[in-house]
Amino acid sequence: MSKNLTTRAEDYSKWYNELVVKADLAENSGVRGCMVIKPYGYAIWEKMQAELDRKFKETGHSNAYFPLFVPKSMFEAEEKNAEGFAKECAIVTHYRLKNDPDNKGKLIVDPNAKLEEELIVRPTSEAIIWSTYKGWVQSYRDLPLLINQWANVVRWEMRTRLFLRTAEFLWQEGHTAHATRQEAIEESEKMMNVYADFVQNFMAIPVVKGLKTESERFAGAEETYCIEALMQDGKALQAGTSHFLGQNFAKAFDVKFANKEGKQEFVWGTSWGVSTRLMGALVMTHSDDNGLVLPPNLAPIQVVIVPIYKTDEQLDAITGQVNELVGELRELNISVKFDNRDTHKPGFKFAEWELKGVPVRLAVGPKDIENGTYEVARRDTLTKEIIEKDGIVIYLENLLKTIQSDLFNSAIDYRKLHTTEVNTFEEFKEVLENKGGFVSAHWDGTPETEEKIKDLTKATIRCIPLDQVEEVGKCVFTGLPSVGRVLFAKAY
Repeated sequence: MSKNLTTRAEDYSKWYNELVVKADLAENSGVRGCMVIKPYGYAIWEKMQAELDRKFKETGHSNAYFPLFVPKSMFEAEEKNAEGFAKECAIVTHYRLKNDPDNKGKLIVDPNAKLEEELIVRPTSEAIIWSTYKGWVQSYRDLPLLINQWANVVRWEMRTRLFLRTAEFLWQEGHTAHATRQEAIEESEKMMNVYADFVQNFMAIPVVKGLKTESERFAGAEETYCIEALMQDGKALQAGTSHFLGQNFAKAFDVKFANKEGKQEFVWGTSWGVSTRLMGALVMTHSDDNGLVLPPNLAPIQVVIVPIYKTDEQLDAITGQVNELVGELRELNISVKFDNRDTHKPGFKFAEWELKGVPVRLAVGPKDIENGTYEVARRDTLTKEIIEKDGIVIYLENLLKTIQSDLFNSAIDYRKLHTTEVNTFEEFKEVLENKGGFVSAHWDGTPETEEKIKDLTKATIRCIPLDQVEEVGKCVFTGLPSVGRVLFAKAY
């Protein structure tokens, strides 16, 4: 098969778009800004979902589901949240269509079917969930309330790109209620750490844990914790956020509880989420000019076996041996595919599975059967080895772990190389334009300086790292005092 991918050096954005489509992850749909996630792409999302869901349940959370539609007055109850999402809202105003009397076969909105109150298609679910929590929480015995939902949301984006920014996307959103401020802060930090653990250990993507600045916080939050990743083109990507909501939503929706002394108090809240934009992060962190490179923990197919033969007898001999191997690998929970299609030649299959990022490919022909060997190819390094049949299972088990680790280490090396400390604004601009990546610089702590730097360079403060070292310095832009460096970058 011909890949015909634009190279990353030639046009990174075009490379990304082509790869997502050609690797069968997703495609644009007939609805502007919306995507169809294809089976291969959805299989990766399912693996992400399964692992995250396991982690959520291990930390005491339960899944529930809340409505897609939010009454406009309910959405407006928490003012900052409503203002923050207002420009992205899709609104339902009518509930019925009727035949157009002037144009047979066409439908028009029935003017008599106007809703008494307009409905917002959820861009996020705080409003509908907190309005529900009012009926669920009466006493300290009802707390903490630890709920997650897997859902779709709609944010009417004007410029869209598959996975990274679409009008509709899939995500999970956790919403919790607590008796004390400290407990809610601890929950926010805990879920940030759950995300970091998942992204680093399952996606093999290193992240920086930090706090968002006031201007970058989630609308309606007192604090936003985040994990920030760095893509191969030197741009940052926000991989997950966890918000300490204080009592803002509890007060907006009158969610109170009787404490142990019988006194009424407002609960303390959090919300946290990751979305299908993680699929974009996965593509952009590891993949190359030959196609996808998938970490074994998330690959739908971890090992593919391609037979090379000329006669049916040769195929029968290969199949007998391969079936035995497939069984042994599946017992170890290694996902394996024996690609014995007779409609495509081995070269086509090699190219197809390389494009789709399968971590390990085995080739086996009559000589391999005779010699008791397999040809093993690694997708990440594009290297090949001849491995004895008798040790192949243990070899593959260890190789998958090695590939997972190597991909993470490679991404760490890239990030180290592309994290640069600067002390002047000239250095700042030069690094951004010619090197990219994270720029570690002093900032005077004011939103005015943050906005001015953004206007001049398109770089934003990605986070104030949680491991920020206290270091007296001068703001890279104003020269005013600063107590520590923050991370700037251009971002998706």
